Amino acid sequence: MPATTPSQTRTVRGTVVRFSVLAALYVAIVHLLPRPAAVSPEGWRLVGIFVATVGGLILQPIPGGALVLMAITLASVGGGLSLAEALAGYSDPTVWLVMAAFFISRSLIDTGLARRIALGFVRMFGKSTLGIAYSLSLSDMVLASIIPSNAARSGGVILPILRSIAELYGSLPGPSAALIGSFLFTAVYQGICVTAAMFFTGQASNPLAAQSAGQYGQTVTWSSWLLAGIVPGLVSLAAIPPLMLKINPPQIRRTPEAAAFAASQLREMGPMKRGEWILAAVFAAVCGLWATSGVHKIDITVTALFGSAVLLVTGVLKWEEVKSERAAWDIFIWYGGLLRLGKALNDTGATTEFAKAVGGAFANFGWVALFAAALAIYYYAHYGFASITAHILAMYPAFLAVLLAKGAPAGLVVYSFACFTNLAAGLTNYGTTPSPMFYAHEYVSFRCWWKAGFLISFVNLAIWSTAGFAWWKLIGLW
Repeated sequence: MPATTPSQTRTVRGTVVRFSVLAALYVAIVHLLPRPAAVSPEGWRLVGIFVATVGGLILQPIPGGALVLMAITLASVGGGLSLAEALAGYSDPTVWLVMAAFFISRSLIDTGLARRIALGFVRMFGKSTLGIAYSLSLSDMVLASIIPSNAARSGGVILPILRSIAELYGSLPGPSAALIGSFLFTAVYQGICVTAAMFFTGQASNPLAAQSAGQYGQTVTWSSWLLAGIVPGLVSLAAIPPLMLKINPPQIRRTPEAAAFAASQLREMGPMKRGEWILAAVFAAVCGLWATSGVHKIDITVTALFGSAVLLVTGVLKWEEVKSERAAWDIFIWYGGLLRLGKALNDTGATTEFAKAVGGAFANFGWVALFAAALAIYYYAHYGFASITAHILAMYPAFLAVLLAKGAPAGLVVYSFACFTNLAAGLTNYGTTPSPMFYAHEYVSFRCWWKAGFLISFVNLAIWSTAGFAWWKLIGLW
């Protein structure tokens, strides 16, 4: 039997320590904190399970999906839920919307259509360093309309093209990174955080925020999120690259070779093939039906599943590819479980009691002052999160409950906190899944990455809280 290596021993010890912290967190919630009279003992144990689960998503003693599976099992044992109730999240239409979008996104990547879209933007706008940043950000924006994995579209499509363009100009990690690569990596990454905030499908846990909003009577759909995010999002996308020229200036400003490179890559790909044409039609039809769902009343999950079915029938998407889509099935496990736990937590009455307690502590504050302070705290709290999902679960429902209890307009609160969670991922090199993927290429120093994220945070906060809030007022969100 092989001996245990020191690294394996450290891994096991670290896992035990993290689980011990989670167990202590559960005990502290359930047995040390006073239980509100309105919350049953079973409901209070469910609160402890939920808080420990969120802590686990931050500490990661085991992968998130496995942790959530444990949580829903424990919820059926001691959290007052039957097994059928604990597993009910896996039948939620929103979970299957995300799954169907993942399947369509797999076809976009595998057929090369996503790459063709990105190269097309670079060919049109890539004759300057600024133009390259814009073209890659716009490519990500188009793909975000239907690809719910920012890692898949940004890491799988945008990042390889970005690295190729940097190398085209001899810009490699190290001293030559300043030629063009460092600028492009920071500018494009900040754009990715904006596109994640612009769409319901911009990032995999955005539907979690929509579900939480629904529990307070605010319906969030793909089209309503698009309408809310398009104006402030485009303003942010327009502002970030020129500002990044000041923050992290490249030595090379003119890049005609990049446009030529994109054109040559497109020539190598040849004309669009049958699968790409079918996929383009499905892509346009699904997005069109999503955008007009308020008119024809077809559920957006039905539309997404039908689009996936068309791709399967035509052979553009293979069933083997569906079975091997590991990211989709991983999200299915943790997302469905968290969705159910979040709903069950709201049913316990704990969030209402929390809102009452916090509202009492800030009784002298009007909703405007409390809203401004809460937004700033919420945004910069992301320094403590390595996951947008964990941030949403830990803070989004609580802040909604507090502000709505103080009389803040529901639409303003729901969309601002949902969008700002994604924008805040730009603060660090671990804020969301693509951030370590970009940072690991070593084009940008730790100091430069954090400096850029901090300065751009002021820009995003200013744009979304002025142009964004004014736009939301104009379209009647508040």
